[in-house]
Amino acid sequence: MNTKSLKAKKSQSAAEALTFNVAGLLGEPIGSIRDLEVSSPPLDLGPDLHQNRGVAGRLRLTRTNRGLLVKGRLSTSIAQVCSRCLRDIDYPVELDIEEEVLPTLDLATGAPVDTEAEPDALRLTDHHELELEEEVRDGILLAEPIAPLCRQDCPGLCLECGLELGSGPHDHPDADIDPRLEALLGFAPTHEV
Repeated sequence: MNTKSLKAKKSQSAAEALTFNVAGLLGEPIGSIRDLEVSSPPLDLGPDLHQNRGVAGRLRLTRTNRGLLVKGRLSTSIAQVCSRCLRDIDYPVELDIEEEVLPTLDLATGAPVDTEAEPDALRLTDHHELELEEEVRDGILLAEPIAPLCRQDCPGLCLECGLELGSGPHDHPDADIDPRLEALLGFAPTHEV
């Protein structure tokens, strides 16, 4: 790979990296397959959510009698804060994609296709391009956890001193006890059978 193509790839936007020209595949017989490597810089997810790394993975495009079947798995990670200990974490996100994509133009005539019968169907552009930026963005947003954890057994923070409970013993006085109940501290529990 020459230097110019490397520079062009590095400066490529997420929208460009998640757009694939499929005109050649649309002209092939039903059942034809194309495998694609996906490598995209981080997407703009708004002010409250950030990707720690770009999107990477593989897609398989299969020519159908109506358009394309897109299947694949993509991965990335998003910046989160542990809901128990408030530590910054790198939360992995796996996206499984399985979509039927339909053309907007008739391949034989070039005339626009009636899209009213299936208004929610994912469509190719007028230039026979598959654009996945919106689907990937939506998948990442839906994968954002409600209460992320740095690990499943995270003990959280001490209610007295605010230090992480898993960091060892905490040297702080016992909680204040109502003076009327102090006499109960002298009683040891008995275990009679």
